[in-house]
Amino acid sequence: MAANAFDTEITETAEALIGPWRQPRQMLQAQVYDAHASIHDDATAQKLGFKGGTIEGPTHFSQFAPLGAQLWGQAWFETGCLSAHYRSVCYEGEEVQAILAKPSPGASQCQIQMVKRDGTEVLRGTAGVGDARGATALEARLGELKPLADPVILRDVRVGPFGKRQAIRMAFDQNMGDLYPFSLRQKLAVITENSPYYSGADNASSNPWGRPIIPMEMLSVLFQYRSKDDPLPARGPAVGLFADQEIRLVKGPLLVDEAYEVEREVVALSGSRRTESVWMKSRVYDRAGVLVATMLLNMATMKDSYGPYEAEYRQLYGV
Repeated sequence: MAANAFDTEITETAEALIGPWRQPRQMLQAQVYDAHASIHDDATAQKLGFKGGTIEGPTHFSQFAPLGAQLWGQAWFETGCLSAHYRSVCYEGEEVQAILAKPSPGASQCQIQMVKRDGTEVLRGTAGVGDARGATALEARLGELKPLADPVILRDVRVGPFGKRQAIRMAFDQNMGDLYPFSLRQKLAVITENSPYYSGADNASSNPWGRPIIPMEMLSVLFQYRSKDDPLPARGPAVGLFADQEIRLVKGPLLVDEAYEVEREVVALSGSRRTESVWMKSRVYDRAGVLVATMLLNMATMKDSYGPYEAEYRQLYGV
């Protein structure tokens, strides 16, 4: 049934499925994050040492969808999972290619990678369907994390359930707010891999679910849609970026203009020389209360973007 999902030209080798070179579009120039422009704004990004506004990580998930659909068919849309560690930023105009290594016989999970023309790795991770045996890329990373030492920006954030369950929905022409100042229809006009499943097709011959479904890259938008209504007690203003992200469909796909609810939990805090990170697990339920999808997201805040970081560090830790 999923054979007609995409018309993407896929190259198959003995080891992998390889998608075409694409130039993803940057749609977050007007994003407002923590009451100021974000890493996707040219001026803000350049202050932090980037060439310009970066393309949001989950934009890249769309290029893996045709590969997953070819390998696993309809199961990809119902129980597919992408788990990725973002390795380098991508700018509009750069070409990137999705590569999915074929799984071992009997396995339902495999390695994925995205690269630029010069070989730079944009992301690496795993893709799978169902209850894949073995840890996903991010489950493995979580198990290896060093706890966040001497937090400044995240000093008031605690591991555990966070906030109230929120009602969420994504209609075609709904502006998704300050974090995502565009609509699903606007995204579909520029998405790297479009599908009749995403459009208004409402008959079973072109769509197994009889209703348009939300692309995996836009699930990130849906799940984060109301996060600023119940913000983490992080210090700011500061600039954050997605460093790791996993989206798992449990009972998918998720449908356009359908009511869902999301609840969030802080599952880990970690850090690096340049960042402080909060790992948030979002669980999404349908109107019957059934778990339909989850997202694990590492939101890394750049220490250099928080003005009083050094002074507050000395005040807190006497160094």
